[in-house]
Amino acid sequence: MNSKRPVNLDLRTIQLPITAYTSIAHRISGVILFLAIALMLWMLELSLGSEAGFEQVKTLMQNPLVKFITWGVVSALLYHLVAGIRHLVMDAGIGEGLESGKLGSKIVIAVSVVLIVLLGVWIW
Repeated sequence: MNSKRPVNLDLRTIQLPITAYTSIAHRISGVILFLAIALMLWMLELSLGSEAGFEQVKTLMQNPLVKFITWGVVSALLYHLVAGIRHLVMDAGIGEGLESGKLGSKIVIAVSVVLIVLLGVWIW
């Protein structure tokens, strides 16, 4: 197939709408959650196994790097939750238009940022 259409493969110059960015971030947050679930389940199992295991996890959570990783995982969970609620609302037929979709994406970003900042204050 010999097409004369221009093809732009330079990712730095492609302008995506805000709905695309929220969709891509929703998928990325899902992957982060999938990969982090093993670590979080291990920490839960360790903390529930015995009093010594709980103290070990408590000590581990004092490490700034572990706090940062935990904040990142729970931030991904919060974003994924908010974006998932948006998808459920859209499945109900609300906000399916172009302008309402853009507004919904802005609301997802705003609510997620507020929740993630509050989470950071709570963790630190």
